[in-house]
Amino acid sequence: MNLPLTPTFRLDGKRALITGAGRGIGLVMAAALAQAGAAVTLVARSGNELAQAQAAIVAAGGACDYAVLDVTDTAAVKTFAASCAAFDVVVNNAGMARNTRLIDMTDANYDAVMALNVRSVFMLTRELVAQMQADNAAQGRMAPRSIINISSQMGIVGGPNRTLYCASKHALEGFTKALAWELAGDGIRVNTLCPTFIETELTKPYLADPAFKQFVTSRIARGTLGQLTEVMGPVVFLASDAASLVTGSALMLDGGWTAV
Repeated sequence: MNLPLTPTFRLDGKRALITGAGRGIGLVMAAALAQAGAAVTLVARSGNELAQAQAAIVAAGGACDYAVLDVTDTAAVKTFAASCAAFDVVVNNAGMARNTRLIDMTDANYDAVMALNVRSVFMLTRELVAQMQADNAAQGRMAPRSIINISSQMGIVGGPNRTLYCASKHALEGFTKALAWELAGDGIRVNTLCPTFIETELTKPYLADPAFKQFVTSRIARGTLGQLTEVMGPVVFLASDAASLVTGSALMLDGGWTAV
């Protein structure tokens, strides 16, 4: 009996772009993709953070470069995309939250969150998909590629004081599903990764409130917060050929939060 071989989780020879990659979830995802063999390009607004991140990834044996870029600046995004060869993996990670009651939400906060969480993903993906399609045409073949949009469990459910954040992440889920259908014929898979609350510098101020932390951990089946390392395996899976049948899906990293 000849048993089939497990599809590879390796990313050797692939080029990966990660936005919001200077720290937190973006940085550990970049490290995971580099450890799996991808040459990673880090994108964020802070050059100092990017330089430190690149140095750490290279010191660990990875291939890495970076670009200082504000992904909400459409003109700058177009210039950046035009300077790059086509990527095999794109991780749209840059995002923000401004959490308050709807009646207290300012127009400025609405504009900032939607510009980063939705508009920038749409615009950057548009430019990079055009490159992928052009590369397919030039090569005369469909190279398998993966777009991973970092959503949230709040893209699936609701939460108190999170009308704006939920609206942005629900929009990202709809964008992902529609784009998965649009790009399937080009060999491009599109999925979301949906973490629960992960212990990072970004979440630290919220989790410092004992009542809020208790609320969060009570909704996670194991009773503890997510850790940065727990995002690394899933992003490698979605980027790799092991996920060749996965598109238009939301991979939940929520400890059971949405399973009720």
